Amino acid sequence: MESWDVVIIGSGPAALRAAISSSDAGTKPIIVDAGGVGSGTGASPVSGIAISFDEVDSTTHRDDTILAGGDTCNKSVVARVCGEGIRVLGQLENWGLVLQRREDGLPFASSGHGHSRPRLVGCGDSTSREITRILEEQVMKRGIVRRTDLQPLSLVMDNKQVRGITVLNLQSGETFGIQAKAIILATDGHQGLWNNFSEGAGTGTALAASAGVKLQGMLNIQKHLLTVRGTNLHLPLDILSSGGRYRKESGEDVSTGDHDFGEEYVLDLRGLDKVAKIWYAQAIRRIEERTGLDSKLEVIPLSESVAFTLGGAPVDDNGRVTFKSESMWFTGLYAAGRSANTGMHGDGYLSGNLQLEDLVTGEAAGNHAGNWARKTEFAGSDNINKELIKISKKLEKYNSQQGKSVGQITKQLSDLAKNIDGSIESLLPKIKILQEDQISLTDTSKVMNTELLHAIRADAMFSILESMAKTG
Repeated sequence: MESWDVVIIGSGPAALRAAISSSDAGTKPIIVDAGGVGSGTGASPVSGIAISFDEVDSTTHRDDTILAGGDTCNKSVVARVCGEGIRVLGQLENWGLVLQRREDGLPFASSGHGHSRPRLVGCGDSTSREITRILEEQVMKRGIVRRTDLQPLSLVMDNKQVRGITVLNLQSGETFGIQAKAIILATDGHQGLWNNFSEGAGTGTALAASAGVKLQGMLNIQKHLLTVRGTNLHLPLDILSSGGRYRKESGEDVSTGDHDFGEEYVLDLRGLDKVAKIWYAQAIRRIEERTGLDSKLEVIPLSESVAFTLGGAPVDDNGRVTFKSESMWFTGLYAAGRSANTGMHGDGYLSGNLQLEDLVTGEAAGNHAGNWARKTEFAGSDNINKELIKISKKLEKYNSQQGKSVGQITKQLSDLAKNIDGSIESLLPKIKILQEDQISLTDTSKVMNTELLHAIRADAMFSILESMAKTG
């Protein structure tokens, strides 16, 4: 059985940043993910990264964040994360991140709803991709091991202490265990629940819930306004500060904070300035390919979508997953980015804070996990072997000819999620009824079985929906 000091589950900025700081703390971490190297670069940025670079300090950024999130924000967390912005940006630039800049050489800052001044900096339509690419280079330079095509199946815990994980090798169909001193959950969010699981399966959040972690902040569901209607293309809000205009279909300009439910909106890119056309060239090309519209002559119809999610495993400042009102720790278990709930966002969300939080929490979790694992011994593999037997039996049930297809279950899960704005109390019995249905596969092979992967992810989504219904 493989044994690693720190296992990081994920492929995006939070996971990569956690691996870097864990390695820098003196351990040999491993990154595990179902996708290949580079898979984390494909996410569409919903905005740049919020940085108080052109301000005396981060106080106003902190206040804007708290105003957006309300009284449920953890004010000390907000102050800490916002205060890390300049340092985080400087580090990324030192590693090679190329930002869009203005004539005086400083980063170009876009405005955003809820920000009292422009502070969204980035790389046009490639902010997420470029940050991920830079971090992947740092991971490679440190020789950090990455295992791709491994779907995590379960956390192995013993009396609320980490012992390891079980995984499925998608290429061979083999199920095996990995012993670990510490595990960092840092996967994408569960936004795929509203559309397609490939856009966000929420693996880290689901693993935590299945291990007995009481998730928090799960009903803070923010909808992104700049999604091209009829597609899954999410455009960054920053484009509105470079000549793009958010309008009603009648032609009336509207602030993104003043939109009305049920009204149809469009994005007008006909006035995009010359420099912006370079920074948003990829987004423009994708719009034209997917819709057939010429953005130089026509407006782009928009719709609201759940492009990202908030909420997850409750964590402290070091990324440790906690319970009993943060007084105790699931020993060895950490969460960062979209798998974690820090209290940063409260009941709202301030654009640009998503990527900043990913980087800050990833670094904190990796640093603490690395230092803690260096002083800790492995606890043995007995629990992992027992879990493997249990997991193997569960996977075998998918081969039963009695049950519903993955597509049927997925659609019903998505329908429940789309109606979550209604009565939360009525959601739980519907989940229970749906959960009684057996998922049945048409492809019973073990090698490269994507249908099996979808079934595993559908099963995992049940725990996320249950957490929404039980705890909010």
